[in-house]
Amino acid sequence: MKKSLLLGLLICISIKSFCWGFYGHQQINYFAVFLLPPEMMVLFKPNVQFLRDHAVDPDKRRYAVTDEAPRHYIDIDHYGKYPYTEVPRDYKEAVAKFTEDTVVAYGTVPWWVQIMQQRLTNAFKEKNQTRILKLSAEIGHYIADAHVPLHATRNHDGQLTNQKGIHGFWESRVPELLAKKEFDFIVGKAQYIKEPGKFIWDRVLESGAAADTVLAKEAQLTNQFPTDRKYAFEDRNGKILRQYSTSFSTAYNNSLNNMVERRMRQSIYAVASFWYTAWVNAGQPDLKNLQAKALTEEDIKEFEALNTAWKNSNQKGREHE
Repeated sequence: MKKSLLLGLLICISIKSFCWGFYGHQQINYFAVFLLPPEMMVLFKPNVQFLRDHAVDPDKRRYAVTDEAPRHYIDIDHYGKYPYTEVPRDYKEAVAKFTEDTVVAYGTVPWWVQIMQQRLTNAFKEKNQTRILKLSAEIGHYIADAHVPLHATRNHDGQLTNQKGIHGFWESRVPELLAKKEFDFIVGKAQYIKEPGKFIWDRVLESGAAADTVLAKEAQLTNQFPTDRKYAFEDRNGKILRQYSTSFSTAYNNSLNNMVERRMRQSIYAVASFWYTAWVNAGQPDLKNLQAKALTEEDIKEFEALNTAWKNSNQKGREHE
């Protein structure tokens, strides 16, 4: 099996910058690879480590680029009530109705996924291996974000209901504790998506509808758990940090009827299906004959800049947590 064009220098950059909070995104991209048909697997499987590691690049970009943050969410409840028919599904129509400043301020993830999908399709058409892999890794992140209920509400970190920290709890703490032992990520095969725009909007609507449950269940459990049982102190890379306790996290997951697992499974299926759809729409190019290319200087500088910004800067725009 050929080594990835991006393994080598890139892999050491990624390992140095690994962060436990990225676990969910990396697992989603990793398992999505194994839903692909053999014709795509010849490229994606040898590069699975790159696709896994660089699933988190969009989050790192939040530390470097102000315009990045809105691409990860949409405060859909700003626009009314489910099913949010007041929001045009076409970006230009939404801008004409609400102004671009308003649309960007409340998030653009369902529209941004469609832009990334077209870019990935073009990369397949061009048989540009480097761009195929970079765009595949990144679109996986945005698709997964669209499946997170707290990426589809103004109360994105419980800041409006005195539940600060719930975002990282749902998205990071629960998967980290339970995924390896309890979650099942065998979800079938990628399927062609006839209407990618409708597909991603449906996932956003599901997320928006689930947001109230995510918040309500945590509030109910908080009333049942004394503070010394809700939180625990754990060693993280030599630092003692306060975390949601294992017992509280497990009880929360159970109260949600395994919602976190279900949304991760749906994300894995969606990511693989978007990759597959881009490849089909590009004419199903032969991927086994692509030449492994060295990273350009521009590629190397981009990844180094993302890591530097992530390690040394504050998030620009709205924070995740």
